[in-house]
This record gives sequence, structure tokens and C-alpha cells, in this order.
Amino acid sequence: MSDPRVSVICIFFNERRFLAEAIESVLGQTYRDFELILADDGSADESVAIARDYAQRFPDRVRYVEHPGHANRGMSATRNLGLASARGEFDAFIDADDVWLPTKLAEQVAILDAHPEAGIVCGMVKWWFSWDGGKDVLTPTGHVQDAMSRPPETSLALYPLGKAGAPCPSDILVRRSLIAKVGGFEEHFAGHRQMYEDAGFLSKAYLEAPVYFSSTNWLLYRRHEESCMSKVVEAGQYEAVRQYFLDWFEDYLEGRPVPSKQELLQRIEDCRRRIYRWPSAALRQRIKRKLRPLLRLAG
Repeated sequence: MSDPRVSVICIFFNERRFLAEAIESVLGQTYRDFELILADDGSADESVAIARDYAQRFPDRVRYVEHPGHANRGMSATRNLGLASARGEFDAFIDADDVWLPTKLAEQVAILDAHPEAGIVCGMVKWWFSWDGGKDVLTPTGHVQDAMSRPPETSLALYPLGKAGAPCPSDILVRRSLIAKVGGFEEHFAGHRQMYEDAGFLSKAYLEAPVYFSSTNWLLYRRHEESCMSKVVEAGQYEAVRQYFLDWFEDYLEGRPVPSKQELLQRIEDCRRRIYRWPSAALRQRIKRKLRPLLRLAG
């Protein structure tokens, strides 16, 4: 196919349970001017065969890429791997355990076309528990709805510096020019620090371009105990990961002429103080584990 307008990058690592469902949700989009890049982070399960099979069956639309030596390098490095071979004007990401609704690309492309100054568009996110018998939760992203937020307002309003919900990587559509301007994803966010790998990229992007926050839901964000977030919290590493992000972002700001730098640096310091004010996640998890048997007996 000729160069598409949208490059979709699906990163995966040992995700045999959900990968095909994620791929099918991309192939089922009403918008058809896209390519799908399946970026393998060194998987050792059947997900490798699943991805290669889709690339073989849909060679005009789907490609499989991997790190040299089939290495495992982390989420950010694997997103950059996909970006290196992407050809689109816009880039979208879908994690291998998430699912898109069918009009996701069509409606997001239309928004970026209607708002050429916006660098990113994202919407409401459905925290998807019902796939496993739970109850779904529809969650707004951002501090405004159906409107744009400009620098540095976005940085100050959104998590991890503010209180408003941050975009989920699987929900965003980004102009390729913005990704090139900020240098892609920060590959040092690896290992247990992967929970903040999206925050590293988004924090850079918020300083460079407006973000359009929509009230439309395009994403089913699957919640399960094997997710990166669940593992970090369960291991009691959340505070350390957050501290690592704050230290990195402070260094990033210091070397750049960004608007409201002092206000941003002060917000970083305020976040540091809050980390040490509350009991650690590790302590909270230990308490929860001790209480679970008692709660089961009481129930």
C-alpha cells in the first residue's frame, strides 16, 4: 500500500491471551487508511506466531518487527522500534491487552484535521472489568471536555503533576511531527519503571503542543492483575517509580526554555513532599494481604 495517513503500533510481550483481540479491533476500524505494525518485545510464547500469522495473511496492511536478536528491551524502546518503521502522518498506539471501538481512528483523525494546532487527541476511557465479570468504569481524561488545553496548562492540570486523568497510550492519536520534535519515548523508563514510560513521552509533548480532550469513548482499557501497573503496585514500587519520574522531569525542564518553568518545578517539589507524607504502597499492600483472609471469613 502507499504511505498511509495513520500508523498503528501494537507493542506486545508474551501476550498470547489477548493479542488477537487487540489486532482484530484495529483491523475492524471504519477508517481504512492505516497500517498496523506489530512490535515484539522479545516474546517467548505463542504471541510471536500470532503476530507473524497476521503479517502473513495481511501483508498489504500488517507488518511484524522485533529488536535485533529478539531482545526484550521494554515498552518505550519497543514503541520507538515501531515508530522507526512507521510511515504515517499520524501515529496511534494500542497495547496488546486493550481493545478499540470501531470508529476510533475515523473520529480522531477528523478532530486533528479540524484542529490543526492540536498535537494529540484523546477521549474518555472505559476501564474494562466486565471482560472478566466485573463492572466497567467510564473515566474522563483531562481537565476539560471537547476542548483544547495549551502549554503549560496541560502539564499542571494532568497527572502526574496535577489531579486530572492522563491519557492512556492506547487512546491517543499523535501527529508524527510532534513525536519527532520531542524525540519519541524515553527508553530509560524500563524494568519496574515502565509504569511511567508513557508519562515520560506525554510530559514532553504537553510542553510543545495543545491537546484536544474529547468526551467520546474509543477505548476498552483492560484491567487485570498481570498489567504493568498492577505488578508495580503489588510489588510496593510505586513511590520509587514516581520519584524516578519526578527526578527525570526536573532535569529535563532545567535544560530547556519552557513556559512557566518555575511553576512546573515547584509542582514537582510539591509532588515529592506528598510521596513522603503518606504510608508507602508497600506497607498498604502488606496490610491488604494480611486482611484478605479475615475479609473472606467475614464475608
